[in-house]
Amino acid sequence: MKKINNSIFGFLFAFALTLSFIVSEQANAENPKIRWKVQSTFNTGWPALGDPVKRLSETLDAATDGRIQLKVYEPGKILPPLQITPSITKGTLKAAYNYMAYDQGKIPAAVLFAAVPFGMEPWEYASWWFEGEGSKLANEIYNKRNVQVLLCSTIGPETAGWYRKPIKSLADLKGLKIRFSGLGGMVLNEIGASATLMAGGEIFAALEKGTLDATEYSMPAIDEVLGFHKITKYNLFPGWHQVSTSTHFMINLDAWKQMPASDRALFEMACTAATMRAITTGEALQGKQIKSFPSKGVTAARLPDSVLTELKKVTDRVMKEQSAKDADFKRVYESQKAFMADYDVWQKWGYLPDSFRF
Repeated sequence: MKKINNSIFGFLFAFALTLSFIVSEQANAENPKIRWKVQSTFNTGWPALGDPVKRLSETLDAATDGRIQLKVYEPGKILPPLQITPSITKGTLKAAYNYMAYDQGKIPAAVLFAAVPFGMEPWEYASWWFEGEGSKLANEIYNKRNVQVLLCSTIGPETAGWYRKPIKSLADLKGLKIRFSGLGGMVLNEIGASATLMAGGEIFAALEKGTLDATEYSMPAIDEVLGFHKITKYNLFPGWHQVSTSTHFMINLDAWKQMPASDRALFEMACTAATMRAITTGEALQGKQIKSFPSKGVTAARLPDSVLTELKKVTDRVMKEQSAKDADFKRVYESQKAFMADYDVWQKWGYLPDSFRF
């Protein structure tokens, strides 16, 4: 009888092991391992701007016990920025943490998903992306190019730039050799400045040599890392040209469709979480950074309202011209303006004026 019981136990144990193996193999077949190389547009050590993709990678790794692993590469290690989207389209690169404004040359509307002069604040942009037409419009445009787009970071305004002397009128901007990106650069060119796009790592040397007279790049805490304050002593506000800066996780559409729905949901949740942390990280750091300016000989100053008024007029003209050239640009821009009009009502009625905040 004991031998029979041992035989039955042995059979049941072997059966349980086999069943466990079959279930495990079935789960792996349904949810295969993901091992992707991911190119980042921004340095992953930069708070809020670059570290969201690192958070994304760590979250997915932890949530799946290592089944999903993203190996994130620093800027330029796999591809330069302008080659990222074409490579994802082809599938030679599965995914990237990408600043969509770099696609502006071939996809004019792309810049509107990255940064817009006199545009939306970060929480406003996130609302438009998730609750308005943002995600829908971005993926209508990029799915045609075999790319799926997820919002993975949005942060607050950049500064209006670092200058060697104050800017008191539009005349002070004319003739300046200045590093400015996207639509803001187009606006400055319209008023007679010479705006050029330059990678973050090249700016300090250009300022030092005098190749650039002034520059913008990001929020004060990130500009600190790049050392602009050592050469240019006037940091101007507000960041009219980039009221928010948004960066997206882009995935080859074929790879996205092949993923089980559960994995797609994991990527969406992890990117949404990374976006929230980007907002909170960015907002938490800047006040302390600006407070440190006097100890570094830096003066924080505001652009006069008269200058902002003129910049807004030129911006409206540039946006109208760009809308006339490209139907997708016009469609996205009109969507953003309509959303902002509704949001402005809530902002006006719902929030305390600064003078009443403790």
